[in-house]
Amino acid sequence: MDPHQALVLVKIAHTLAWAFFVSCILAVPPTALAGRLGWSATLSCVVLFECLVLAMNHFRCPLTDLAARYTSERTDAFDIYLPAWLARHNKEIFGSLFVASELVLLWCWRRRDA
Repeated sequence: MDPHQALVLVKIAHTLAWAFFVSCILAVPPTALAGRLGWSATLSCVVLFECLVLAMNHFRCPLTDLAARYTSERTDAFDIYLPAWLARHNKEIFGSLFVASELVLLWCWRRRDA
């Protein structure tokens, strides 16, 4: 497989992984508000595991490192099929949304126990 094909496969995998984790983040509040606190907690744990993987890799996705093997390009979205502005601010945007979703989960948990 040539480097271009390999890069395309890595970008597809990275985009799918990104979509999966973003879906988990976005699903926490509605599942918590619906009273499905176990599901919300599970989704939160999935995202926290991703955070652990990122932390262990110097806060970079391992797929970014893999993509870097196949290109010298280093623009904000060289490794994923996202708009450059979103790739550039991904951690800030979805980190903030994750914190907000965790606050919703905590609120629902406390409300249930009250």
